[in-house]
Amino acid sequence: VKLVESGGGSAESGESLRLSCVGSGYTYRGHCMAWFRQIPGEERETVAFIDTEGHTKYLESVEGRFTISVDNAKNTLYLQMNDLKPEDTAIYYCASLGNYCYTEGTPTPVPGEMYSYWGQGTQVTVSS
Repeated sequence: VKLVESGGGSAESGESLRLSCVGSGYTYRGHCMAWFRQIPGEERETVAFIDTEGHTKYLESVEGRFTISVDNAKNTLYLQMNDLKPEDTAIYYCASLGNYCYTEGTPTPVPGEMYSYWGQGTQVTVSS
């Protein structure tokens, strides 16, 4: 099983990037998935999460700017990032729970330690 991210890079404040995460040897088929990010020396944080029914949750600081989506036919997870800010600079990782989950009505996404599959990470750098 391999998850491969792409789409990272450099952007100016206010610009957009779209991250993709393609699965090989593995079919998403409605499994819960998420995007995380980490700045070296700091804790990893959940940026966006999507459950089996398509319910999404976002980090408060990206709400309204980032959108998570899944194309099951292409076995690809996306993170559309608009109106980027310098504080969005980090390494971004995609991850799959490897199972279904239903989180409607719950306040928080599935914790990172429960995910079975991870991508290698892609750097996003936003300059002011």
